[in-house]
Amino acid sequence: MMDINEIKEYLPQRFPFLLVDRVLELTLGESIVAIKNVTGNEDFFNGHFPDLPIMPGVLIIEAMAQAAGILGFKTLDKRPSEGSIYMFAGVDKARFKRQVVPGDQLVLKAQYVSDSRGLWKFNCQAFVDDKLACSATILCIDRQR
Repeated sequence: MMDINEIKEYLPQRFPFLLVDRVLELTLGESIVAIKNVTGNEDFFNGHFPDLPIMPGVLIIEAMAQAAGILGFKTLDKRPSEGSIYMFAGVDKARFKRQVVPGDQLVLKAQYVSDSRGLWKFNCQAFVDDKLACSATILCIDRQR
């Protein structure tokens, strides 16, 4: 549904911090399904951990937040190029269920829960091979640059 070029229209992050490669499904105001292809070339694997490469949990949460950000931007019909920025405001109930390693495809899911005065709440999950790797409630805030 969205390739990397369109994703870049809705997220201000760039390499090496852009963590969404493709959007597979998007229902405005409801949900998104996106993917992050995890490769052995990722910079963070040099230090986390050299002999046992594992994607850091904070980056899995960031990937889920970026997917939620795309859902929020698309729902509001806003883009960073127009001066709007969707900022990570908080995370609750984060749980990690399995390791994410090079070669995995991380399937990112975010469901809209609520919004109030620019603060958006999403229930998010990350899966590898249909197995839950991480879940969290993510808060994002819409602000002008």
